[in-house]
Amino acid sequence: MDDAAPAPAAKGREAGRHPGDGPGPRLRITEIFLSLQGESTRAGLPTVFVRLTGCPLRCGYCDTAYAFHGGQWRDVAALVEEVIALGVRHVCVTGGEPLAQRACLELLTALCDRDLSVSLETSGAMDVSAVDPRVSRIVDIKTPGSGEVERNLWRNIEVLESKDEIKFVLCGRDDYEWARAVIAERDLSSRCTVLMSPSHGQLEPTQLADWIVADRLAVRFQMQLHKSLWGNVAGR
Repeated sequence: MDDAAPAPAAKGREAGRHPGDGPGPRLRITEIFLSLQGESTRAGLPTVFVRLTGCPLRCGYCDTAYAFHGGQWRDVAALVEEVIALGVRHVCVTGGEPLAQRACLELLTALCDRDLSVSLETSGAMDVSAVDPRVSRIVDIKTPGSGEVERNLWRNIEVLESKDEIKFVLCGRDDYEWARAVIAERDLSSRCTVLMSPSHGQLEPTQLADWIVADRLAVRFQMQLHKSLWGNVAGR
């Protein structure tokens, strides 16, 4: 399981700058909304979601393809004020792949500087070492069933801490066996919380739950709470 090569550095617009921009950093944003966190150990908490536009991956089960293109350019400072105005402490920066825009790092730090509890949802294909240490990094490990297993940047695991989380989205039994082997070989459960989710519509949740229980696997089973509540609807 050698390191995958990192995605090329973002340029031009993806780098957080745009012709005619003012002095502050900018990001291309798909949506900002208040909802309940549907995944991770923060599931159920009222959370502001900042969804950045763009992603270099094309996972077969992706449920946010609407964030691949479009979006609006926004100043980081204005984004932070909009988040503050929504009145909750927990913030999740997501995508797309948020780290595909370099100014995402500045946004994360600016949110932390306002004493917010910040998490980052990232594909695991981008380097997470430069993320502000106050941020909880939720890092995917892409399984063979995702179609993007070659994009895993394995060295990310070495920088993760107890406040961070690793997530596997599983499409079937083969993915489960593969993930179980990775967890054992890399001793992931001793590093941070490991999450396992069934790919919506591909793997029955009860089946995955039964496998985890049967193997006494040291992971946390999760489902996408927001889908159970509202369905697969943008902005929820």
